[in-house]
Amino acid sequence: MRAIGIILAGGNNHKIKELTKKRATAAMPIAGSYRAIDFSLSNMSNSSIQKVAVLTQFNSRSLNEHLNSSKWWDFGRKHGGLFVFTPTITMDNGYWYRGTADAIYQNLDFLKKSHEPYVVIASGDVIYKMDFNKILEYHIAKKADITVAYKELGPEEDATRFGVIAMDDSKRIVDFQEKPMVATSANVSTGIYVIRRRQLIDLIEHSAEEGRYDFVTDILVRYKNLKRIYGYKIDGYWSNISTVDAYYQTNMDFLKRDVRKYFFQEHPDIHSKVSDNPPAKYNPKANVKNSLIASGCIINGNVENSVLFKKVFVGNNCIVKNSIILNDVYLGDNIYIENCIVESKGTIRANTRYVGENGIRVVNEKNERYAL
Repeated sequence: MRAIGIILAGGNNHKIKELTKKRATAAMPIAGSYRAIDFSLSNMSNSSIQKVAVLTQFNSRSLNEHLNSSKWWDFGRKHGGLFVFTPTITMDNGYWYRGTADAIYQNLDFLKKSHEPYVVIASGDVIYKMDFNKILEYHIAKKADITVAYKELGPEEDATRFGVIAMDDSKRIVDFQEKPMVATSANVSTGIYVIRRRQLIDLIEHSAEEGRYDFVTDILVRYKNLKRIYGYKIDGYWSNISTVDAYYQTNMDFLKRDVRKYFFQEHPDIHSKVSDNPPAKYNPKANVKNSLIASGCIINGNVENSVLFKKVFVGNNCIVKNSIILNDVYLGDNIYIENCIVESKGTIRANTRYVGENGIRVVNEKNERYAL
């Protein structure tokens, strides 16, 4: 493909609260065996983008460990590859990333030393499937300066969480409001952009000279009337996990047969780092209904409408309903859990009860509270 990829995965997202105390949002576990960033990486690999940079910063240890081998996404190549860039102190710069545009600016050599004419920029905390070849063809056909992939939300979805765009009949963006108080459109930016590499370098350098550090507000919003910025509609499933409720609902969506089929049975595939765990074990008293159970789990109790990640132990007479249990959790005997997210590597004492009655409850042995 005639493009390189950049995945923005360095921001500190306070809306997802204590779930990001251990990890970056892009490293959040999804659907039992995946991480959020797997979807953007897989989309780029499946689109034949051979060279991808991941820009990380906040709480990046878990994410960096996940990305320690590029072979899982087929980036272990002689030409191209997967590059992970963290902020670096130099003689000319002593700052951490001050925004998305600044993150690109601090790694501008990656763009300058590349030869591909286009750049695909994506977010690391979005769950979707996309063929970037199609948006690139659209970008070229429109003779666009920048193309923004957008999603039309349903009437029950909150558009104010995102950048809201308005377009004319030719799909040219005429207005772009970043997280407005009141949304005037159901079309929201997905955080996926296509731009010519040399133009991106010029815009980023110009923004840095003026002390502007955010890609959306300082480039997209600022240049919307000066540059030819077009919208490209995404069809199919798309979800941003930037809040606790959105993260919970996204995992619950994978209990739907059509969503699982879309991601895991229809070509192209979603790839992830593989753990050498044994298959899940269901002991005689186990009773599992409509749930995803990852490898390494041992089930002795009842699990219903839930997602259990790797190496979860469910004790005798346990009842787990409508919940997400993250990796390496031990649930003692006679526990009742409903409408909860249980943080990873925790031990939940026997004979206890956790119910999220006014929202999704995030359960942690040391810090448990409602995440609203």
